[in-house]
Amino acid sequence: MFGDYDSFSGNTSLLAEVDVIEQRSAQSPDFVLDSESLESRTAVRLQSDASVERTFSFAECINSFRSGAQHDFLSSAKEQRESPLKPTDEDEVLECLPSSQLLFLKQSDECFAGHDTAACVKQGDDHVNGCPDKTTNQSYKTEHNKKDNEPSTSALSDPTRRKSLKDLLKSAMAGNARATAPLVSKSKELKAAVVAEETDLAQETTDASFVDIGPFYGLPTKVKELLVKWRGIENLYDWQHDCLTLESLKQRKNLIYSLPTSGGKTLVAEILILQELLCRRMDVLMILPYVAIVQEKVGNLSAFGMELGFLVEEYAGSKGKIPPIKRRLKKSLYVSTIEKGHSLVNSLIETGRINDLGLVVVDELHMIGEGSRGAFLEMTLAKIIYTSKTTQIIGMSATLSNVGDLQQFLKAEYYTSNFRPVELKEYVKIRDSIYEVDSTAENGFTFSRLLEYKYSSNLQKVDPDHLIALATEVIPKYSCLVFCPTKKNCENVAETICKYLKRDYKTLREREKRDLIEDLTNICNGRLCPVLKRTIPFGIAYHHSGLTNDERKRIEEAYSSGILCLLTCTSTLAAGVNLPARRVIVRAPYIATEFMKKNQYKQMIGRAGRAGIDSAGESILIAQEKDKQLVRNLVHSPLESCYSNLLLECNRGIRSLILSLVGLKIATSPEEVYYFMGSTLFSVQPQLLPKEKSLWDITVEALQWLKQNGLLKERAKSESEHRLQYNLEITHLGQATYKGSVNLAYCDTLYADLKKGLEGLILESCLHLLYLTTPYDMVSQCNPDWMIYFKQYNQLTPIEQQVAATVGVPESFITKKASGQAIKKDVDSGTVGKLYLSLVLHALLKETNIWSVAEKFNTSRGFVQTLLNSSASFSSSVLHFCEELDEFWVYKALFAELSKKLTYCVKAELIPLMEVAGVLEARAKQLYNAGYKTVAHLANANPEALVETIEHLSRRQARQIVSSAKMLLAEKAEALQEEAEELLRIPTDIP
Repeated sequence: MFGDYDSFSGNTSLLAEVDVIEQRSAQSPDFVLDSESLESRTAVRLQSDASVERTFSFAECINSFRSGAQHDFLSSAKEQRESPLKPTDEDEVLECLPSSQLLFLKQSDECFAGHDTAACVKQGDDHVNGCPDKTTNQSYKTEHNKKDNEPSTSALSDPTRRKSLKDLLKSAMAGNARATAPLVSKSKELKAAVVAEETDLAQETTDASFVDIGPFYGLPTKVKELLVKWRGIENLYDWQHDCLTLESLKQRKNLIYSLPTSGGKTLVAEILILQELLCRRMDVLMILPYVAIVQEKVGNLSAFGMELGFLVEEYAGSKGKIPPIKRRLKKSLYVSTIEKGHSLVNSLIETGRINDLGLVVVDELHMIGEGSRGAFLEMTLAKIIYTSKTTQIIGMSATLSNVGDLQQFLKAEYYTSNFRPVELKEYVKIRDSIYEVDSTAENGFTFSRLLEYKYSSNLQKVDPDHLIALATEVIPKYSCLVFCPTKKNCENVAETICKYLKRDYKTLREREKRDLIEDLTNICNGRLCPVLKRTIPFGIAYHHSGLTNDERKRIEEAYSSGILCLLTCTSTLAAGVNLPARRVIVRAPYIATEFMKKNQYKQMIGRAGRAGIDSAGESILIAQEKDKQLVRNLVHSPLESCYSNLLLECNRGIRSLILSLVGLKIATSPEEVYYFMGSTLFSVQPQLLPKEKSLWDITVEALQWLKQNGLLKERAKSESEHRLQYNLEITHLGQATYKGSVNLAYCDTLYADLKKGLEGLILESCLHLLYLTTPYDMVSQCNPDWMIYFKQYNQLTPIEQQVAATVGVPESFITKKASGQAIKKDVDSGTVGKLYLSLVLHALLKETNIWSVAEKFNTSRGFVQTLLNSSASFSSSVLHFCEELDEFWVYKALFAELSKKLTYCVKAELIPLMEVAGVLEARAKQLYNAGYKTVAHLANANPEALVETIEHLSRRQARQIVSSAKMLLAEKAEALQEEAEELLRIPTDIP
């Protein structure tokens, strides 16, 4: 109750400290007693635990001492003592008092014995040290005013008559001790006090933590000005205002909101993020589905961070410090992919910092139902809900169906609206007839029109789906997207359309198209895809994963600026960067060979209609007569439900989850694991359970698997009711696996490969390290060309060839495979494929040219790019894996450097520039050649000067680059300051 003070007497008591204060006051006339700081420092409540009719607070005592007010605490206490009270009642009261007050009560009786009346403390002025006493009660002020003309004597100047602060405190305590109390048991009072304290704390967290700092939804007007300046947003839509003023948000409840694509969902999330960073002063995590979107968002928000004083940190691929640096001065916005967000949350839980995370925003929440990535997202959110009672979760999506399950899982409110700034009209084309999708019609379609484009018999054979007719109705005046089932079909459709377009198309923005071709040629080191070379002059290009990152980014920029009017693309564009169009054409209701899902269809057609540019948007789905009924079901069916993926791939998700729960000490027994499982989406969907199995059965099976594979172990805890109980503990291998986010299917193999590598690690080149960091899950996509394998092997140095023999691929095996001879000795196919991919990476690091490496290995440049990105991410995982195992200490520095090389894969001088969000290799080369050779150069650059110096750089991109560079420098400066203060042990309260 009284902190470190066990009683009201003794050398370490509160009264002893008061004596010291009085002595300091007497010795120094300039000493000012700060009652508020003293009260908060001692944390004393001078009243009994029972409810009392009259109590004297510590502040009253201090103020009375400072003013010398005419109030006799001892007299008041004596009156309370002598008030009629039955002996039985007095016994009850005394029973309820703390022992420390009972002790003082006995001492105060002796004090009262020598006092018939209390001494009066006279005060002739309402000022002490020139400060008016605002706490003097009104009755005293009235009496005091009557004596204004009488001579006064300061109580503080008369030590013989002055009642000491110690006496006043004793008087107040005595009065509290003797106050009457209701006949309520002590245990009930204590329980009520605990509940009241928790309620007050929750209320304080909910209400008082939000500091209104401006008129724009609690934010300063500057935020609104920045939105106008950088986004062109002057007013919010009605739904956005309604959503931001929801009572559930004010109460900090979790929220799910759903609107059609392009409805403005992201702006609402960004305002909530700014509220959390600026008004509540808490960190924020924003989870996005793809690396490209993370980089785009970091660039967009860095400018806000620099203007408003918070940090924007990128967590994608191998980027992002785990655990994040704990900032003392600024709050951080972590922008991450799903996988990286999971690792970040794990690290915050492990370091006891999860409550620093005030808000988590999840874009594309429906992805919780998509494969292993969905399992990671579910695990992340379940851990946040379980471990933090103060972190708010906001989820948004354009395609949600079983919202009830998600609400129950996230304990969230739901907001939805059908608002769309640009009207979207859906059509289906069958033969040469176009039908409007109409749910009120009998068969679901209403005839709209016939295609009027005249086709020759030859053109009819080449383009039976009338893509040329549909495209030329809108291009080149408006933009168009054509979604195709496969990557190859994208390229074929782009070429086909160009062959039959009029030559007039080539004259439009001709110079800018030539510049685009030149840029792409430079990006590819003199090699340009022949398809793009033929289609770009007509304002057409393809967009799919076969392009390199630099190519995709440059094509996206050209499409956004109107240089390109049509893109043929795969479904990945629909959920990727924001590239809207006047018309969206869906080439076929298939993705690869599988019939399209409603969610995928909605994502594609949602790209139609550009707010602020087009007054309308339309989508046309091309269907064959045989698919008519399937298409009717597709366009009118409800969205697919989101289901948990924890049981996907042989229960891999639930095993990974349980392993991390034990590693993080969230659960240390089977019962606690089972209890946690009740907070997952999986527990909300019992229909996912295998037949005749319960959630407990699934949990026990997963635990058994983890123990059998050496990832978990048991330790006897206690014996209860003749049954031995066990604690779960994570093994060293298990700890390394979950810390590195290593796939459970490969953790044993990775450990064996690393262990074998220690026996003869070859470091004359990086080939051996590359083999160890080549991702296992890409081996299945590898189909080696044995002649190329043999040729590349022969180009290795003798030491590098020794690496192949060390990992288990002898030269004789490669030679026989290339010559078509029979192989008598079996060689592990996984090792063979892994080494082949390592050779690709080895060539890439030597040449840093994706095009030439792709030609050398006769594969697509897109596959080489994917391999590089996956290897960079996996090398980061292997590094964290090794950090948890002392036997692999030698790998730590090696993998840290290798991870950096794989992340950028450029010449060393370009790496600093590529650390800036949104700057890829091609742009880094431009900047370097223009004299911007460091991050500091970019941070100090004038955006207008950049636009004039760097070709094809828009003002928006220039501002983002400069802001991102400033943000990167700010992050590094903060980190250095934190490190310096830690080393010097500088107290945080010293400015």
